[in-house]
Amino acid sequence: MTIDFSVFYSSLATIVVMIGLGWFASKRGWIDEHTNRTIINLLLSIVWPCALLTSFPGEFSTDSLNSFLFGAGGGFLVLLVAIMVSRLLFARKRYPKNYFEYQFAFIFNNASFLGFPLISTIFGQAGLVPYAGFILIFNLALFGYGIMLFKDKFSWSDVGKTFINPNVVAVFLGFLLFIFSLTLPKFLNDAVRYTGSMMTPMSLFCIGFMLSRANLLQIIKRKVLVLTCVAQLTLGPLITFGVLKLIGAPSDVVQVLSLIQALPTATSLGLFAEKYRDDVGSASELVAISTILSAVTLPIMVWVMFSLIGA
Repeated sequence: MTIDFSVFYSSLATIVVMIGLGWFASKRGWIDEHTNRTIINLLLSIVWPCALLTSFPGEFSTDSLNSFLFGAGGGFLVLLVAIMVSRLLFARKRYPKNYFEYQFAFIFNNASFLGFPLISTIFGQAGLVPYAGFILIFNLALFGYGIMLFKDKFSWSDVGKTFINPNVVAVFLGFLLFIFSLTLPKFLNDAVRYTGSMMTPMSLFCIGFMLSRANLLQIIKRKVLVLTCVAQLTLGPLITFGVLKLIGAPSDVVQVLSLIQALPTATSLGLFAEKYRDDVGSASELVAISTILSAVTLPIMVWVMFSLIGA
């Protein structure tokens, strides 16, 4: 599986336009805070699980199984290294007030709202298989370690909740259907597929709404936020590329996961900050800066890494 850069830039332009529509809808007052939160809840609880459930091929194949396992195993190692690097770069002693936000921003990127539409558009079904493997580990880490960063007390019940997250359950169910070459009844499969197809426009509209509320001139003055985002957008994909090359991952897995890790920080950073700290100030600013900077860094990092893959 190779990337066609004309397709990549065309897909990127399409995504920018759809984000722009979300921005425009927000400025016109068609999307407000309540509407945006409702859309996000629908995405995380229904739409994204349906999209993940349909990400597996209809019939079992050894190649697809290897891609899924490398996506999961590579994702585990990548996130483990990212966690260790984040603790070094943004140590609690150095940033006692916001260390958890900086660490979270470095570790977790927008693999859901931005990653799914980008991977599905550029790589199609073949790219969604390693993506599903990665997302399984990503969600376990996000709703496990990610929440632990924000909560003063993290119990075993919190750990258990990560395994019953709808997105984790969807990946497990999709994997079982794939392993045993089972298919859902046509009416149910169509319903799941149609629901999952809403993932791209709904998620991009949410990103557009978020950017419409950002005051870039004020945000960019906070150098620590900018440096955090630059580190996340450059070191993240380079770490991913290096780790996957060391374990001998197939080139398609290297391409998909490296592209995911070159994406801006996760929008869930703002959600977690609001839910567990009752403060979305610097968290939402980190998401906004990272998303805006990624318009410059993403094409550069993709070109560098994919040139190395082809070398």
